[in-house]
Amino acid sequence: MKLSKLISKIKVEEIAGNDDVNICSLGFDSRNVSENQLFFAVSGTKTDGHNFIDSAIAKGATAIVCEYFPETIDEKICYVKVADSNAAIGIIASEFYENPSSKLKLIGVTGTNGKTTTATLLYQLIKNYGYKAGLISTISNYINNKKTAATHTTPDAIQLNELLSEMVEAGCDYCFMEVSSHAIVQERIAGLTFSGGVFSNITRDHLDYHGSFEDYIKAKKKFFDDLPATSFVLANVDDRNGKVMIQNTKAKCRTYALKTIADYKCKILELGFAGMLLNIDGIDVWTKCIGIFNAYNLLAVYATALELGIDKSEALRLLSDLNPAAGRFECIRANNGVTAIVDYAHTPDALENVISTINEICQNEQLITVVGCGGNRDKGKRPIMAKIASENSGLAILTSDNPRYEKPEDILKDMCEGLNPITRKKTLFIADRREAIRTAIMMAKPNDVILVAGKGHEPYQEINGVKNHFDDKEIINEIFNELK
Repeated sequence: MKLSKLISKIKVEEIAGNDDVNICSLGFDSRNVSENQLFFAVSGTKTDGHNFIDSAIAKGATAIVCEYFPETIDEKICYVKVADSNAAIGIIASEFYENPSSKLKLIGVTGTNGKTTTATLLYQLIKNYGYKAGLISTISNYINNKKTAATHTTPDAIQLNELLSEMVEAGCDYCFMEVSSHAIVQERIAGLTFSGGVFSNITRDHLDYHGSFEDYIKAKKKFFDDLPATSFVLANVDDRNGKVMIQNTKAKCRTYALKTIADYKCKILELGFAGMLLNIDGIDVWTKCIGIFNAYNLLAVYATALELGIDKSEALRLLSDLNPAAGRFECIRANNGVTAIVDYAHTPDALENVISTINEICQNEQLITVVGCGGNRDKGKRPIMAKIASENSGLAILTSDNPRYEKPEDILKDMCEGLNPITRKKTLFIADRREAIRTAIMMAKPNDVILVAGKGHEPYQEINGVKNHFDDKEIINEIFNELK
């Protein structure tokens, strides 16, 4: 595609060179430049892509999008100066792949918790309804039935448009995608055409990146501010920031809630480890998903289905057949009646919700909670999560999550700050996650419940930059089998 066409929809500050050149690929990693590539020089938090312009040209780049021109201009290269290279990537990538998002009904789901479950259940529901659909999520990406690996909650803008283009080529009618706050701020979704957006909730998370909770809220809100008038928004108004999210959007606003007045309502009638009975818009429906947080997720799925034109009774029928997302309140039963629950809960709010649900179901059974906190991330939530686990469990075992480049002992020390003399007495510190899980299982009595929180679907543990194979579910099953 001609460079002049690719840059026709972005605001260009200055051009140096001839823009009548053919572009064969897009990229922003100087290590992976190919012949006739348009290279984007991005000013990142760790490295500045402008320092690699010469390297990209040496490897075959014929055009450069940058925020400032290099000191030496190569006359054979076209340089396009823009205010924000990140924003330009999305718009140009969309043009390069012939605007695939406009050929799909693209629904974005954002919030702190519930993104993966809501997007995955929507994908399941639409597929079960008979349509071809795509999914872009933390766990995996799907191009209809074809599964591809997911490295980020939201891929970079080039990968994103390539995925959407493959979905269009595969005949998909819909795509459901998680929209992370990082992706919004970094303009990874710039240039995409959304048919709808869903807001789940917002609680403390990613403050290591955003700096403050206010900036985190602004990041999420920007997604809804940028939606077109042709789209719809579904906001959870039980969350006090639900109305904040939609106050400046041009999209058609609809609301859902369990506790307050809303367009779509739900009530939990029965709750157990096998599932729950909900009343949605006056009709009872049984679901395999468990917990108040999943009641919100299912209500969002139901409401989205109706906004997409699916009949109410059909939407409820489809809802009852849905299976929970991987690593989200997954139950594993031992022969002696012990139940282990694996959940991705890695924020204070998510952990509190999961523990609250378990305690609501449990009667005389003890809850043992195994939880850690990620390294090189928001340190402020560490004592909060330890406090929640220790105060609301019969026994808490604090352990490693993904320590990354931190010492597990240092992370546990931070978590320990959330304990008081009483809760400390019913808390163990075991840095080795496998040993922590084993200890929980060995200490559990028949019919007790073990919650292993924080990693959910992740099949690895990241230590010093290396992702070592580690799957909570595998380990639980191994130890259960040893005890048979």
